[in-house]
Amino acid sequence: MFRKVRKIKNEITIEKAKDLLRNNKRAAFSVNGDDGYPYTVPINFYYDEEENKIYFHSAKKGHKIDSIINSDKVCLTTWNDGYVDDGDWAYHVSSCVVFGRARLVNDCKTTEEKVRKFALKYYPSAEEVEEEIKMGIKGVQLVEIEIEHISGKMVHEK
Repeated sequence: MFRKVRKIKNEITIEKAKDLLRNNKRAAFSVNGDDGYPYTVPINFYYDEEENKIYFHSAKKGHKIDSIINSDKVCLTTWNDGYVDDGDWAYHVSSCVVFGRARLVNDCKTTEEKVRKFALKYYPSAEEVEEEIKMGIKGVQLVEIEIEHISGKMVHEK
């Protein structure tokens, strides 16, 4: 159902792809948008490896939410900053592509729990996380991506 990485020599292991999900803070999230046009936005995300899911938050209304309601098939891509070999100018960059099904989480307890875990990845302290949750949790729409396929590759941008 899902395509394999075309250039096998560039493919990275699933574990290395999951490392990108665990360690990266930003991704490009793509949905089937209005009139069949793809719609991609940058997001912050949290990868729950035990559940095999990715979580992110959003406003409760908008293009992204409407698109998820209309078609739950989504794609998320994240990549690292890469590195350059001594004496070279071109970067080696690793990326991870996830295909899955998105759903809106409407359970308040789950939303708060996942937003807390999510926020601890970004905020400098647990105290700041709690303050932010107290102030804004009512306006948060949590989105859950059930991962169906993960692949990754490393390219030398030369």
